[in-house]
Amino acid sequence: MQNINITAIQHIGIPVTDITNSQAFYERLGFANVMQAGFIDGGKPGTCIMMQRGEMVIELYQLPEPALSEIHTRKNGHIDHVAFNVPDIDEAFTTIQQAGFNIIEPEPVFLQFWANGCKYFNITGPDGERMEFNQIL
Repeated sequence: MQNINITAIQHIGIPVTDITNSQAFYERLGFANVMQAGFIDGGKPGTCIMMQRGEMVIELYQLPEPALSEIHTRKNGHIDHVAFNVPDIDEAFTTIQQAGFNIIEPEPVFLQFWANGCKYFNITGPDGERMEFNQIL
């Protein structure tokens, strides 16, 4: 067992095909859009929304084509990743890297969320499942 300082599940990421409809669906369940940001994937723009209800956070994101079509054709497996809070992203990255886990990103990635942004990276499990490690800055 690695000594990785995981403090909580940070959020669950769900790729969606129509972010407006998905936002409305989660609002009906009592979630509120607490953050929204654009991002670039493969040179094309996408949209990401953090929906929160109490302590629960669900990340909805809409990728551009061609990934959007692939997501639309999925029959299951729509939850894309589970994110864990960590207090020090660089320490977590080093620990995970030294332990030999399969890290997707070459280094922690900055995203303009929360008041001062966040940094994250992902690893893959034995069946390709993604786990994100996330530090709110």
